[in-house]
Amino acid sequence: MSQNLKILVVEPDPNKARDIYDALVDGGWSEVVVIATITQLDQTLQQQNPDIILIDLANPDRDTLEHISLVSQAKERPVAMFVDHTDAAMTQAAIAAGLSAYVVNGLRMDRIKPVLETAIARFRVISKMQSELDAAKRALSDRKTIDRAKGLVMRARGISEDDAYKLMRKTAMDQGRKVIDVATSLVTAADLLQ
Repeated sequence: MSQNLKILVVEPDPNKARDIYDALVDGGWSEVVVIATITQLDQTLQQQNPDIILIDLANPDRDTLEHISLVSQAKERPVAMFVDHTDAAMTQAAIAAGLSAYVVNGLRMDRIKPVLETAIARFRVISKMQSELDAAKRALSDRKTIDRAKGLVMRARGISEDDAYKLMRKTAMDQGRKVIDVATSLVTAADLLQ
């Protein structure tokens, strides 16, 4: 795991904040910023742009989880939360909020490093899966657009599907564009003419 990450810690208890800071530095992380309240989160994120967020809250509620998810951009960076107590609804809310780690029974200094490393690894896996899903959705959407454009060219020119695609590909190469760009232009023009 990369130890050159900037970590933001949210811990209201100053003594515990110092212990967390020390545990992180002992774990090899040197860029650690500590704030005392969730209300400081938005401003601190804008100023510091941390790579990971560690939050220690005794009993968060659903609104707090949603606020943390929104403000921390949990889909864009790992967020690890340590809580003293939870229930099934709060656990589901934490998962829905996109937290990379949701650890019950409080924060112990000996668990910080492995939990953060796990949160980072989990975040990377989920981010990769999301990127792959987005790419697959784009490819499917592009395929549908190209197929629709081929149909338009086939009807307009009275040619086969293969010939329609070859014509679109040649047009794209002649214009220095991608086939999807030519297809999108054709579909957009056809929609305007209807």
